[in-house]
Amino acid sequence: MGQGQQETVATSLAGAVSEEISASLAPVDAELERRYPGDPGTRQPVHTVYVPGDVFAADTIRSWGDRALAALDEHAPDAASFAAVLGLSDELAEPVYDRVRAKLEREPIEDLRVDFEDGYGPRPDAEEDAAAARAARLIAEAYENGTAAPYMGIRMKCMEAPVRDRGIRTLDIFLTGLMEAGGLPGGLVLTLPKVTYAEQVTAMVRLLAEFEKARGLEPGRIGFEIQIETSQSILAADGTATVARMIQAAEGRATGLHYGTFDYSACLGVSAAYQASDHPAADHAKAIMQVAAAGTGVRVSDGSTNVLPVGPTEKVHDAWRLHYGLTRRALARAYYQGWDMHPGHIPTRYAAVFAFYREGFEQAASRLTRYANHATGDVMDEPATAKALSGYLLRGLDCGALDIAQVARLTGLTRTDLEGFASPRRGI
Repeated sequence: MGQGQQETVATSLAGAVSEEISASLAPVDAELERRYPGDPGTRQPVHTVYVPGDVFAADTIRSWGDRALAALDEHAPDAASFAAVLGLSDELAEPVYDRVRAKLEREPIEDLRVDFEDGYGPRPDAEEDAAAARAARLIAEAYENGTAAPYMGIRMKCMEAPVRDRGIRTLDIFLTGLMEAGGLPGGLVLTLPKVTYAEQVTAMVRLLAEFEKARGLEPGRIGFEIQIETSQSILAADGTATVARMIQAAEGRATGLHYGTFDYSACLGVSAAYQASDHPAADHAKAIMQVAAAGTGVRVSDGSTNVLPVGPTEKVHDAWRLHYGLTRRALARAYYQGWDMHPGHIPTRYAAVFAFYREGFEQAASRLTRYANHATGDVMDEPATAKALSGYLLRGLDCGALDIAQVARLTGLTRTDLEGFASPRRGI
């Protein structure tokens, strides 16, 4: 065939065949869009800090940052000593240490939950009423004066019969207080603990819908996290994955699944000495959560360690190594968020996160650049991998591990470009 001549293309199927197939799959197309909308594309915090309702104060966030900095000053006063504790390479030691200190000064907590459940316990009704109203006032003031964490909210008591009414009342007081103070902040996050049946999620949906109706809010405005703390929330009596039904029962309001390390372990009979986020039982539960949440826009969060970095330097270093290792392990398994229980945990939280993104930065940037430029290399990447590579870089930017100038210098891409690769049009 001569150059410039059009290739002759032959087909055998009538055009009506494609139309009929498309019509038959229209309900499936709609179901895919409804059930699996994909990641929301918003920032995910690297951790959640829980503070009991009676302890939370106007200076809590700054106090945690100051206490974390003091721990560094006492137990790892320079990059070399911190790197020696955690096993950081010489190349990473200075940039990670400097960024950890800067983060603790600028934004020590990314997500804070005022706790009215296990961390707060049973109190007289008047006392919990006052604490819930106070939490609303302090959070509203923090957002108004610019001292808030990017995400803040409460963990209420669960939907089980003995504490259900108390949990509902606390949530009502808290949300009403926010509304009276000017409205719900954009970073509002609520956590529903000890969810065992999908019907409890349905009850939470109804509760929030009634509040929205009462206050004239847009339907669906208020979302919530589901805390996975019981075996029944993973595997139902009929052998199906309860957590998948919970996501659907949330009717688009579920924003996250949080693994409860100690309640879940105890539920399975794991002895206290072995209750940890790297126990095989924990790995199984989180794997089920991860598969159930994939594509739904619901994010999975790891749990915590109860080994606190307190006491003499040797003990602090041991606790730091443990926390750092567990955090790195979780990141490698795509659990990009976890819980921190003590100010001494957040230096190693950020060290692990920053090292994770900086270690793989150049390789991820190189691969994404080749993909964007349709260039060849030693790895053949597809759209799904480009999505993962850009998501990796965006997470590194969001937490402060990377700077947009660094990314642009190596990739030639803007943040908008990265977001385009991270959320490609379905089917490409």
